[in-house]
Amino acid sequence: MELQKELISQIHAIISQAKERAIRSVDRERVVMYWEIGKVIFEGEQKGKARAGYGEFLIKSLSEELQPQFGSGFSPRQLHWYRQFYRTFPIASALRTQFSWTHYKTLLSISDTNKRDFYMAEASKNNWTARQLERQINSQLFERLLLSNDVASVLSVARAEKHPMNAKDIIKDPMILEFLGLKKEATYYEKDLENAIISQLQDFILELGNGFAFVARQKRIHLDGDEFFVDLVFFNRLLQCFVIIEIKTDKITHQDIGQLQMYVNYYDRYEKQAYENKTIGILLCADKNDTMVKITLPENSTNIIASKYQIYLPTEKQLIAELKKVSDMCE
Repeated sequence: MELQKELISQIHAIISQAKERAIRSVDRERVVMYWEIGKVIFEGEQKGKARAGYGEFLIKSLSEELQPQFGSGFSPRQLHWYRQFYRTFPIASALRTQFSWTHYKTLLSISDTNKRDFYMAEASKNNWTARQLERQINSQLFERLLLSNDVASVLSVARAEKHPMNAKDIIKDPMILEFLGLKKEATYYEKDLENAIISQLQDFILELGNGFAFVARQKRIHLDGDEFFVDLVFFNRLLQCFVIIEIKTDKITHQDIGQLQMYVNYYDRYEKQAYENKTIGILLCADKNDTMVKITLPENSTNIIASKYQIYLPTEKQLIAELKKVSDMCE
């Protein structure tokens, strides 16, 4: 009976894997089909470009012929998508095999080339699903990384042209934790936030950035009879170091920074291997005073970071205001 169960389990796995490959194959063929349709429409449009409004006329005529036979995938709106798809990605060999049509439709909604390139590189490198890609765009990941980096730096890390040198290359400020499901107006304790993070660990790691692996929660530290507990411990394979996260549901104080610095020192002296880099500490806080943080830390410190969290998606207006604030400070 045990052998039979094992064989059934193996067969189930084979069937599931075959189904997944078949679905991916169908998605890939559909993407190529839409690209080729877009190319035909675009080239046909160019041949008749001397006629005013010919492009719209062509799409409407094609839809009237194709939609009754092939369905809503050939409505005028969809044909517009296919044309835009070809215009945006004119080289067929450059299409990403792991991207579905939903991925590409999401990317087509981004008009800024640098921004679109960034999301393409990140989605490919991290194997994001279409839902994860949409969530990262909605949470304005690109803009949040720009708060601490310039466009060239953000793009070079995303495209793997540059290896991240410190935590600020990959850590976002603010972090957006809307997936935790916490109510904006509710009062909650640090333990509540920590429990919510653990229950949604996969999404939290995605929000943290590239290369993170979970190590421990409430890690106990013994110091001459005194006990301390580190909220969350991760390891980052890109930075090759431990990353300690302390959660504060209030505005952080210099004492909070001192406590985190102690944890970082402990890991550097007792946990870190000789071949690993220095530990990074992140204070995940509801609010902060950037000047206080800067004055409390040694000059040019890169291993302690204070990052605000938000439990709701920021509006475009909020992100623009933050970017302008950083730009004004740099002038």
